[in-house]
Amino acid sequence: MPSKYFMNMIFGGIRKLTLIDYPGKTACTLFTPGCNFRCPFCHNASLVCGDGEGRTIDAMEVLGFLETRQGLLDGVVISGGEPLLHRELGAFIGEVKALGYPVKLDTNGSYPDELKALVRSGAVDYVAMDIKNAPENYARTIGAPDYDLAPVEESRAFLLSGAVPFEFRTTVVREFHSAEDLVALARWISPAENYYLQGFIDSGEVLQSGLHGYTAAEMRQFLDKIHLILPTAELRGI
Repeated sequence: MPSKYFMNMIFGGIRKLTLIDYPGKTACTLFTPGCNFRCPFCHNASLVCGDGEGRTIDAMEVLGFLETRQGLLDGVVISGGEPLLHRELGAFIGEVKALGYPVKLDTNGSYPDELKALVRSGAVDYVAMDIKNAPENYARTIGAPDYDLAPVEESRAFLLSGAVPFEFRTTVVREFHSAEDLVALARWISPAENYYLQGFIDSGEVLQSGLHGYTAAEMRQFLDKIHLILPTAELRGI
């Protein structure tokens, strides 16, 4: 790999400070453009569709920012879109690690080979994988009716093997998730210790309009059912 390969990496946005995206750390979040899923409830529609509109941020600018935050930030989150779409990601993370930052990766789990390579090389310290729904409803939920779930299943099994600290998380949407779906999902990812239900909020930039979240009381009822399978599951952002 060329020594400057990381310079081809681009980002669609940066959140310069977050206290919630990386558990236990003060971090910044980098957003990569493009995604292979089209979840109707995605709240980063323009970023996911990769339409080329808006300003992009190149790797050198990001690394320059991170240099100025050494000693102030505890970690870096790489989110998307789907970061594993980008072949330059590993080289870029190498530069981030050289600055002394732990790295958290957010992924939809559809690129298990790339995920395994990053984890096994020590590039990634924590993984958050979105689990979109129970297996039988996965394709509809991600907006890809013919999707083969095998890559997601491979990533799920890899994380459950204990290769790296991780969490699973699900954004719950009234039009896509029922109590039965969430119970089936919980069984599928058992015995995961870190699982979070997140309430859907319409950011105004979702792929499909007219979607709705559940009330806080309803989300707590879902959690009660899931606790019978995953006792440590939690609500997030409720």
